[in-house]
Amino acid sequence: MESTEAELVENRTFDEIRVGDTASLVKTVTKEDIDLYGAVSGDANPVHFDEEFARAGRFEGITAHSMLAAGLFSNLLGNRLPGSGTTYLRQDLNFRRPVLAGDTVTVSVTAREKHPADKTVLFDCACVNQDGETVLAGTAEVIAPQEKSRRPAHELLQVHVRRHDKYDRLIARTKENPAIPTAVAHPCDESSLKGAVEAAAAGIIVPILVGPENRIRAAADQAGVDIRSFELVPAEHSHAAAAKAVELVRTGHAELLMKGSLHSDELLREVAARETGLRTERRISHVFIMDVPSYPEPLFITDAAVNIAPDLEAKLDIVQNAIDLHQGLGLGPPRVAILSAVETVTPKIPGTIDAAVLCKMADRGQITGGILDGPLALDNAISPEAARIKGIKSEVAGRAQILLVPDLEAGNMLAKNLSFLANADAAGIVLGARVPVILTSRADSVRTRMASCAVAALYAHARRQGSAPKGLAA
Repeated sequence: MESTEAELVENRTFDEIRVGDTASLVKTVTKEDIDLYGAVSGDANPVHFDEEFARAGRFEGITAHSMLAAGLFSNLLGNRLPGSGTTYLRQDLNFRRPVLAGDTVTVSVTAREKHPADKTVLFDCACVNQDGETVLAGTAEVIAPQEKSRRPAHELLQVHVRRHDKYDRLIARTKENPAIPTAVAHPCDESSLKGAVEAAAAGIIVPILVGPENRIRAAADQAGVDIRSFELVPAEHSHAAAAKAVELVRTGHAELLMKGSLHSDELLREVAARETGLRTERRISHVFIMDVPSYPEPLFITDAAVNIAPDLEAKLDIVQNAIDLHQGLGLGPPRVAILSAVETVTPKIPGTIDAAVLCKMADRGQITGGILDGPLALDNAISPEAARIKGIKSEVAGRAQILLVPDLEAGNMLAKNLSFLANADAAGIVLGARVPVILTSRADSVRTRMASCAVAALYAHARRQGSAPKGLAA
């Protein structure tokens, strides 16, 4: 991904605006957004914040979530069209449907009328949810800017609360592609089934539900979701469901594999089976795609879920899998930090030797598509100031996009520290098989489940359009 510091945000003056000009953005409404709305507005009315209370009182037409969606029009008008220098005069909106936590809304503004006497522009405003239903509609009138303005995009971020927008961008990009058939292994509880249904509603995947039919239908009833439009492939139990889901991928009936309510080991055992699985020349590995509010771009952590104590040969595949994913998502050649406790090579810490060897392998073309540096301590990898103080000068230090951890324990602790202490979200997929494998957890938020599906779908589309990365051919 190019640095946001190189990007310019340009406004549109009154003279430049044409009737019919439009701008839009996509946003998934989250609990964090709702909490921030309450903190800033001081509005603690349960009609807005407690959906059950709102429904019981028949106030479901307007929630705090709806008010948040309405605020996105100000975002568009003030930052995109017309942009910097716009003065907001008035707004007239009709709240047609409730916006609920987890909904993904598309907000758009379209220039309807221009009034040269006072340099005002009337915009049509529309907000639709992931089902294509209009939830808000109306108009907004603004005084358009008279002078041209160009500002670095990162300056805009400094005046806004940092929020989880990296996943929103990934999810929005999936709308450019058709939904991908996905074998969901044993979705027999509310959490795993809703994850698949929500991703289907967003147009990311087409779920093929594999498992005991009675248990899947019971989970759907409990979750209050409609699965009648989805294919259901019977399987007696979780072992059989894992095997059948992998078979659907092998035969081309599905292009992605998604974990349901079974253990990850149970599913990955079938993926790795030598004769009937989805093995390739590559070692299977896991990548967390972290959305850290305080970090400017997605942060990949690998491997924190599959390979316990990888040796040098395993790390070679782990880092190449992560690089290929970064490139496949359209994020460009990644900066890869090979982590250790120190930034110097010492035989007393074997991981530093591995780091040095991996960097040399990259120099010789044995690892391709990324820029490697290591060993690096975590602070030197992600903090420009820490790297400056230590005198470490490289393209990676302080600006890493992929963190290669020395072992599973270190990676797991790092990912959970970011999740629970830095309010990060952690989407995750398994790579190195014939298709990406979506791993979700019962503790995952709606946004995280959606992001895991989005990452896998975007990567699958990238591999459709080009040749599979070296070593991943079927």
